Order: sequence, then structure tokens, then C-alpha cells
Amino acid sequence: MKGFSSRNLKYMRKFAESWRDRQLVQRTVALIPWRSDLALLDKLKNLKQRLWYAQKTIENGWSRDVLSFQIETQLHKRLGMATNNFELALPPADSDMASQIFKDPYVFDFLGTAEPRREAELEQRLIEHLEKFLLELGQGFAFVGRQVHMEVGDDDFYIDLLFYHLKLRCYVVVELKAGKFQAGHVSQLNLMI
Repeated sequence: MKGFSSRNLKYMRKFAESWRDRQLVQRTVALIPWRSDLALLDKLKNLKQRLWYAQKTIENGWSRDVLSFQIETQLHKRLGMATNNFELALPPADSDMASQIFKDPYVFDFLGTAEPRREAELEQRLIEHLEKFLLELGQGFAFVGRQVHMEVGDDDFYIDLLFYHLKLRCYVVVELKAGKFQAGHVSQLNLMI
């Protein structure tokens, strides 16, 4: 064979040294694009993390850029860490799946460096960047609406952002708060159950 650059040959050697298990390569690593393989090799030293991100790339169809962003923001540490009420509100199987889907913290770097000061401004900026926001939420989220009206008894409430999750087969309410988390925020969400 001819035509390989020295850089490409070095990557091929690094690939062979990093992925010694042939079956693992065939089941996972061979299923993602070469450029994504290179991102895994360049950005991760730990074999378990490299394999985890390779599997997530297959599951979610991530491009190289999305994979790189997820590695840089340490998705493996954020996934399944969100504060929630899933154990109280959902059956055990659904509760476990929902817990695994949500991250904490979410990374909204695409909104710019200046921190939004009001919830309405945060909501507006997220809507302007809806595609990137959906990528940060994860696979399976469909946007339903913003400031969705809801009546509970004789009171009117407005859901900041409403999504539907295709795998969970349920609505996901996002209530935006620009300040520090307070226990009363959970009460507001529990009212909608």
C-alpha cells in the first residue's frame, strides 16, 4: 500500500497499541469514523473512558466535533447527576432510565461568555440556540413549546420549556432558574405532576 503520510502512519500505530482487543475493535471502534477514533486517541488516555465515549458516539450518532465537545466537558462525569424527583414521580424502571439521561451541570457555552441575568433572557438565548441546546440535553428530546400554559385548579402556571422524550415516552418540564437552587423550586415542579 502507498500514499500514507507519516502522521497517518503514527496514528495507525497508536490505534493498534491503544486497542489491543480485536473483538472490541470490531464491535465498537470500527463502527465510528476514523476522525472520531483520532479524537478518542488524542483526548483520552484511559481505555475505559475511551470505550465509553466510543459507545456513546455509536448510540447518539455524534460527529467528531460533538464527540470532542462531550469529552472536553467531561460528559462521563455529568451524566446521571441531575437533582430530580424521579424516584417519587416515576415507576422504578422509568426512574432509573430517566436518572441516567439527565446531566448536571449542563454546559451552555454556546450562549456566550456573559452570564444571562434573568430567567427570561436565559430562556430566550436557549431558544435562539435550540439545536445546540437539544444536543446538550441528549438524544431523544423533542421540543414542544415555551411558556406553555397550564391550569391547576383555579391557578394559571406557565412551563418555561416543555419537551417530550421519545425513549421515556413522557413530557419533560424544564423550569429555568437563574439563581442558586432552592428547595421551593422543587415544590413548583411537583405541583405539575
